[in-house]
Amino acid sequence: MAGKGQRPPGRRVRNRASGVDHRVRVVVTRFVLIASLVAAGLKLVQVQVFEAEALAARAERQRVETIPIPAARGAIVDRNGVELAFSVEARSLAWRPRAQRQVIAEHNKKPGAEKLDYDKQTADLARLMVEVLGSRVSEADLLEKLRSDKSFVYLVHNIEPAKARLITDRFPQVNEEYRAVREYPGGSLAANIVGVANWRMDDPEQANHNLHGLVGLELLRDNELSGNPGSVTVETKEGGNVVIPGSERNRQPAVDGADLELTIDADLQFFLQQKAEEYAKRSGAQSVSVVVLDAKTGEVYGLANDKTFDASKSGWDPKLMTNPAVTTPYEPGSVNKVVTAMGAIEYGLTTPTDVYSVAGQTRVADRIVGDAWTHGRINMTTTGIFGKSSNVGTLILADKIGPDRFADLLAKLGIGQRTNVGLPGESPGTLLPQSQWSGSTFGNLPIGQGLSMTVLQMAGMYQTIANDGVRVPPRIVKAVIKPDGTRVEEPRPEGVRVVSPQTARTTVDMFRAVAQDGPGYDDGTAPKAALTGYQISGKTGTAQQYDKELGRYSDTKYWVTFAGILPADDPRFVVGMVYDRPVYSTPEGHSAAPFFHDVASFLAQRYNIPLSAEPSPVVPLVLP
Repeated sequence: MAGKGQRPPGRRVRNRASGVDHRVRVVVTRFVLIASLVAAGLKLVQVQVFEAEALAARAERQRVETIPIPAARGAIVDRNGVELAFSVEARSLAWRPRAQRQVIAEHNKKPGAEKLDYDKQTADLARLMVEVLGSRVSEADLLEKLRSDKSFVYLVHNIEPAKARLITDRFPQVNEEYRAVREYPGGSLAANIVGVANWRMDDPEQANHNLHGLVGLELLRDNELSGNPGSVTVETKEGGNVVIPGSERNRQPAVDGADLELTIDADLQFFLQQKAEEYAKRSGAQSVSVVVLDAKTGEVYGLANDKTFDASKSGWDPKLMTNPAVTTPYEPGSVNKVVTAMGAIEYGLTTPTDVYSVAGQTRVADRIVGDAWTHGRINMTTTGIFGKSSNVGTLILADKIGPDRFADLLAKLGIGQRTNVGLPGESPGTLLPQSQWSGSTFGNLPIGQGLSMTVLQMAGMYQTIANDGVRVPPRIVKAVIKPDGTRVEEPRPEGVRVVSPQTARTTVDMFRAVAQDGPGYDDGTAPKAALTGYQISGKTGTAQQYDKELGRYSDTKYWVTFAGILPADDPRFVVGMVYDRPVYSTPEGHSAAPFFHDVASFLAQRYNIPLSAEPSPVVPLVLP
């Protein structure tokens, strides 16, 4: 027994205070439980009744993704079907670091699940990519991207689909995106015409899924070439990394782009680019441009500059991505004398054999104009005036034509207007309105100064006389070929009648004298333009460049030009070329005739042009 005052073994003594505390605790606990159940019930009602639609939509957005379906970009081919630009299929691989970390973390929380290590996963992936892609990637760079804290990173661009599959088969968490790589098999071939297209990757996460043109025809005709991308809605899992099979819906097919068929001949274009570069070096010119037109249709068979860029490589120099043949006008010099020749014949003011007494120089308003060589008063035929390129004789004939009719001829020839050839950045050149001509203007224009034009416009003047007096504006796109194979010819520009067929024929015949190598004073200004077996008609040109620093025309800086027709008796091609600031004191910098000869020789062989029935007659230019 327990002693007095001792607690019985195993018996707890209750006191009044503890009893009260116990009952309070019970009541409070019950109240808290009831309140929690009520709050949970209210929250359940809120979620299931009031927020159900919004939450369902949010969940849908998290697992539903709209994937773009790229459209195949159309090819660009030459007139013979040679591919100048086309697209090949490729892949870009991407990774979602944050989402993949979350996937692994949630996986590792599952009871009994085999633990995954994010660092090991990314190390294995980086190692595999190096094995498959070699020097295309760096293991260190890949690990830096894979282990970054970004939501999305591109790992590599433009790899072969087969290599992409080797990686995604092992690591389905890698995002695989379609890409098209634009190929330019010729590198620099026609690069100034074709231009380039590329992915706009200045903001990769916002990049669209089609190639887009940056310069040239790739830019100008981008809408036709690029087509319209489609889309498809899919459901995903694992943080958006894996598409759930069979979840595709709302598919909108892509519409592929059309092909462009150009008027140029790739073989001729290659030759022109090589020769332009060669003659730029030989003449010491800052630049050289050349164009070849079909004499009847105005189609551009070739258009080249001495400088260009390699479209197949990246890191292009913007200065080389221009096209001076259509963007850079110049003062044409004596090639512009064809306007006076046409006008004088068209208006019945002279004949090829009429004789004029031509002084060595003449006054026009407040300035003196002289011939390029020193001479006293000599007798020259009309043909001789142009064959010898007499400035004074040309002004005698131009004065007969008068400013009004001369201005009308310039307008019909398209001077001061864009040709709308179909290339970006084309310049219209410069020609003052007749209302702004000064007293000396009409002393400049007939000899090719005081106005400017592109080499394409210059060739167009000679295309006019080669085509029986009808100017056909040049074009460079021949047809658009739609994805279904439908061929849509580019509208042929409407011709402009400038002079009569007889005038055109007479002018062409007169300008044969430019290439003649006659006795004494009867040699033309460009016998080196002659091509054995063919009649050649053309015109040399030399124009002083205006020096802004001196405020006058330079005595050392020139534009040297040539425009010619092959063959003169049955015109097939027109060729125009210009040198910018050649070393004028040298034979190669003094005349572009040798360049024309080389081009004419290539054209004759390339297109099997029949020999002329008879050689050009040697006619008197200067009479005793």
